[in-house]
Amino acid sequence: MKVADSIVFVTGANGGIGTELVLELLKGRVGKVYVAAREIEKVSKLVELDPKRVKPICLDVTNEKQIASAAEQCSDVQILINNAGISLNQGIISASNTSSLEREFDVNCLGMMKMCRAFAPILAGTGGGAIVNMLSLLAKVHLPFSGSYSVSKAAALSLTHGIRAELAAQKTLVIAVMPGTVDTTLAAEWPEPKVAPSEVARETVEAIELGQEDVYPGDQAKQISAQLVSDPKGVEKYMANFLPGKSLAGTQA
Repeated sequence: MKVADSIVFVTGANGGIGTELVLELLKGRVGKVYVAAREIEKVSKLVELDPKRVKPICLDVTNEKQIASAAEQCSDVQILINNAGISLNQGIISASNTSSLEREFDVNCLGMMKMCRAFAPILAGTGGGAIVNMLSLLAKVHLPFSGSYSVSKAAALSLTHGIRAELAAQKTLVIAVMPGTVDTTLAAEWPEPKVAPSEVARETVEAIELGQEDVYPGDQAKQISAQLVSDPKGVEKYMANFLPGKSLAGTQA
C-alpha cells in the first residue's frame, strides 16, 4: 500500500499523535487527508498547512449519525487510521464507579469498531486499502494504574484481529500499532522513557508501505513486546506493582 497519492482518513487528528500522522502523510505526498475531530476548529492549523489536500471533518466516534455522515462524505477513502482515543487513568476495583471504563471502552473499542464497519465497504470499493488501529502496548499487558484503559485497548486488539480475519478476502490490510508511553499530554503523568509522537507516526506510515500488521514504535515497546514472548508472567508481575493511587514518578513502567 502506497501513501503517495492515496486518500486517508484520520480520526482524533487534533491530538499529539494525530497531528504528527498528518504531517508524516503530507511528507509522504498523500493525495488527500481527511482530518477528523469532535471540534472542527481544533484542526484548523492542519488545514492551513495545505488546504487543497487537508480536509476537515467534524466527528465524534461515539456518534453513529456523524460516522454515517463521514462515510457518505468521504466515499473515496483508501486508508482509515483510527487514532481517536482517551485515557482516564483509573483502576478497575479502586474506581468509585464504572463510568471511566464505560467511556474508554465506548471510544477506544466500540467507536473504532463502528468506524471499521462504516468504512469497510468503502475500502472494498477502492481496492482493499488499509485500516490502521492505533492501540497501545497495554493491549498486551495490563497496567493497574490505568486499568480501565488497559482493558479497552486489550478489547480493541482482539477487535483488530477479528476485523483482519473478516476483511482478508477483500484484501484490506489491517494494522495494529502498539507504542509504549508516548510523549503527549495524555501521558503527562507517566514516567520516562517516552517515545516521540513523530516516531510513532513515522513507524506507522512505514508499516502501511511495508504491509506490516503489528507495529511497536519506540525502544520501550519493542523491548517489552520481546519480553512478553520470553517471560510473559514476569512482565505481568512487574506491571502489577504500579497500582491505582500511587505515583508513577521515577518508575520505569
